[in-house]
Parts: sequence; C-alpha cells; structure tokens
Amino acid sequence: QVQLVESGGGLVEAGGSLRLSCAASGSIWSVDVMGWYRQAPGKQRELVATIDGGGRIHYEDSVKGRFTISRANTKNTVYLQMNSLKPEDTAVYYCYADLAPYGDYRVYDYWGQGTQVTVSS
Repeated sequence: QVQLVESGGGLVEAGGSLRLSCAASGSIWSVDVMGWYRQAPGKQRELVATIDGGGRIHYEDSVKGRFTISRANTKNTVYLQMNSLKPEDTAVYYCYADLAPYGDYRVYDYWGQGTQVTVSS
C-alpha cells in the first residue's frame, strides 16, 4: 500500500526557518509530480509549490524567494525548505504526489496526513 509520510512541522518565530520532508513508500512504479499544499483555518487548501520528475518547479507567488522545493528521486522524497517565515504561513501543510503503484501503472493522486506549521509574531 502506498502512503506519503510527512515530517518537520512545528512552531517557529517569524523570520525563522523550517524544513518539511515527505517520503512516498510502498510498492511504487513511478512518481511524477510531487508538491506541497497548505490549508489555514477557515480557508481553502492552496498550492504552495510543485516539482515534476524533470525538475520543473512552480511556486505560489507569496512564497517565491522564501521557500525552496526539492526532491530526491531515488528516495521518492520531496522537501520544502521554508525561510523568512511569516505568521500568514501558519497552516497545515500537506504533501502531494502523482504516482503509479507497481502492478497498476495508472497515475493516482496521493496525499499525506498533514503537518502543522505555526509561525508566531
């Protein structure tokens, strides 16, 4: 069974940094896009950043220049380095992956359980 497991959330002061990690585990044939979304209280889930298998990257405008997404393809792992954090970055961060399970070979969306990031002012 495929699952995404996140780590690295926590509480940090404004201006601080956190690094999130997400590892896809299980019987995996291939992984295409991986990324991060976030959902603040009372708001819709929004895209933060994505990276595809070729290394093409997309950032949401509010995090450009502060967040960096990267991945380790051999480990099916995606990272989000978050610098210069602001209180408005406070949210539950969800890892996301488009991947094909071994034996199925069709691409499905998978989500992690979410990790809380809280930035104090």
